[in-house]
Amino acid sequence: MVVRFGSAGAPDSFYAQGYKSSLDMPAWLAAQGLNAYEYQCSRGVRIKEETARELGERARQYDIKLSIHAPYYINLSTEDPEKKVKTKGYILDSLRAARWMGATTVVFHPGGGPGDNRQETFKRAQNYLREILLEVKEEGLDDILLAAETMGKLNQIGSLDEILGLCSLGHPVVPCIDFGHLNAVTQGSLKTKADFAAVLDKIADALGEQILQNLHIHFSPVEFTGAGEKKHWTLKESHLYGPDFAPLAELILERRMEPVIICESQGTQAEDALVFKSIYEKLSEEK
Repeated sequence: MVVRFGSAGAPDSFYAQGYKSSLDMPAWLAAQGLNAYEYQCSRGVRIKEETARELGERARQYDIKLSIHAPYYINLSTEDPEKKVKTKGYILDSLRAARWMGATTVVFHPGGGPGDNRQETFKRAQNYLREILLEVKEEGLDDILLAAETMGKLNQIGSLDEILGLCSLGHPVVPCIDFGHLNAVTQGSLKTKADFAAVLDKIADALGEQILQNLHIHFSPVEFTGAGEKKHWTLKESHLYGPDFAPLAELILERRMEPVIICESQGTQAEDALVFKSIYEKLSEEK
């Protein structure tokens, strides 16, 4: 079983050691003992084709599995014609960049608040994604997975049920399960192994075992209020906010899953990813 652990963007320590370019990340991550990297296009897809291809080459050299986080500005449920065009552009541009660098997955936030009628808003998002997928296929980009991320705030489209609903459109849409977000939006519900198992069971029931086996995961401690997500923290604060990684690690082992686990801790995402890896490896040795 190959479970991959990696970083969302570059941590503070990368820059503190004098590195500046994302091109240095594959070698740096491999030296740390990590093997996944989520390139951040969260403020826009600005990477040039030449740079993306070089990053992909270096990632292959160091066995780093690449994914991309698409811009935060995506809003599938918008009724504004200009924002709809931009949303489609952000998704297509992210997929093109993924093609250049050989990334297998593009993670995106569905975007948009629930409005007056959450069900209608969700349907609008689902219908627009269906429309975008036609262009994705026309451009031959449908071999790259589009991973819809569970969101952390109650006033955002992106509950687990809504993400599974988007994924019901079929390939290439899959879930990105952000357990920190999920824990925040459900007011700290992820405490026990059974709590995590219920989430995994729901995914398998809705989308099948194959999707579950190759799940794209985000994990980090997230502070929350009654409205959901407030702030991402580091593992130093995990006892304050949760969720705990160990119960999920046990289930990954028991179910023989092969996920990619991306850590989004604030500034220590590589260091914390290594902690997750060590928890998993220790449990693996015990079994």
